[in-house]
Amino acid sequence: MAFSAIIRKSASNLAPVVSRIIRRGHGNNLSAFFPPVSNHTGYSHRVPSVVLQYYSTASDAKKQSSTELLLRVIDSEIKVAQETDDHDRAEELPKEFPFKIDDNAGQQTVILTREYEGELVKVDVLMPDLVTGEENEIDDEIDDIQKPARSSIPLVVTVSKRSGISLEFHCVAYPDEIAIDSLSVNNLESQEDQTAYAGPNFHDLDEKLRKAFHKYLEIRGIKPSTTNFLHEYMINKDSREFLGWLKNLKKFIEA
Repeated sequence: MAFSAIIRKSASNLAPVVSRIIRRGHGNNLSAFFPPVSNHTGYSHRVPSVVLQYYSTASDAKKQSSTELLLRVIDSEIKVAQETDDHDRAEELPKEFPFKIDDNAGQQTVILTREYEGELVKVDVLMPDLVTGEENEIDDEIDDIQKPARSSIPLVVTVSKRSGISLEFHCVAYPDEIAIDSLSVNNLESQEDQTAYAGPNFHDLDEKLRKAFHKYLEIRGIKPSTTNFLHEYMINKDSREFLGWLKNLKKFIEA
């Protein structure tokens, strides 16, 4: 339907041109204006150059229009991101923060390292899982005792001995609370062994043993005062990375 309308519009635009040619003495011989091209069926036809130019111009205009629209939206997003307080905030390290922070721009993780009594403690801090006020509502019909959802940051804590053996904890840090999801014992000599026993579910361990491992991590610096700071740090990093991503996206569209 749209294609037929364009053809009709193009034909109506050509009518005055054809009339002028006829009045100038060309009569019914329009071959000079529309030279025929024969195909294998013997039927001669040719699309007028004016029509081809129309399509080319319309296509270019549509492409330019969509690109300009996309750039305007990106510019708007950049402006909103720059107006936030997070992307350029300088975080002040809390007193007695025990770790060295390795934060590379463009990466989704921050790496913390420290030495503790001959051990190397390494913490991979992932981007936060943020929960808004709307997501924080409890559905009483599903579970009357369900706890409200909370923002959190995933952590992978590795405590390594010089011999190469290490403990790897997968944790989730909530405000003022750290949960251990899993614990595994790794050895450099057997890391490629996919059949190695990974250990039981951490939550199935005896309560005293679970509490002892929480204390084990706390002594090495994995405690609420550390993770609460990391929570704010990772929120700010997320804002910085998003702003950088938008700027790189704009560069690509403009190129």
